[in-house]
Amino acid sequence: MAGKASFTAEERARVVASPMVASMAITAADPSGLWGLLKEAMSGGWALLEVKQGSQANALVKAVADDIITPETRTAARDRMQAQFKGAQRGELKGRAIEELRAISSLVETKAPEDAAGFKVWLNEVARKAAEAGNEGGFLGFGGVAVSDAERATLAEIAAALGTSGAVPAARPSS
Repeated sequence: MAGKASFTAEERARVVASPMVASMAITAADPSGLWGLLKEAMSGGWALLEVKQGSQANALVKAVADDIITPETRTAARDRMQAQFKGAQRGELKGRAIEELRAISSLVETKAPEDAAGFKVWLNEVARKAAEAGNEGGFLGFGGVAVSDAERATLAEIAAALGTSGAVPAARPSS
């Protein structure tokens, strides 16, 4: 069972930041205005809150949820993300995020093989929730679609990077 001892401090910061990285990849794929941007960005935090409130999760997912509440890990994760994405143009953010998710996938396979599959499925779910969080297109929240073509393509890229078979939501109008 994976825990803090399975990872160095830097690796732990990367794993803890991974839900936010997944959300960032979706947001960078198709920015959806201020309100949509906030909803998509917050989806990683909501996913961690769900785990803290007792959802079915494997040991690594629970360790990430427990770790994010410690100030030193939260700061390390924030610093890691700032360093990694500093200076990136909007067009580069998605690519950098997907590469980081690929690296995290490899890291958890190596350091926590018994929990890796469940963790990667959970990360894929975080990305899907980010994609569904904000409406794309439309005007003032009316019309548009729940998940854009660009977001669906990015979900497929994330699933490939994680080595999962994540379901990509079908196109449907937003409600």
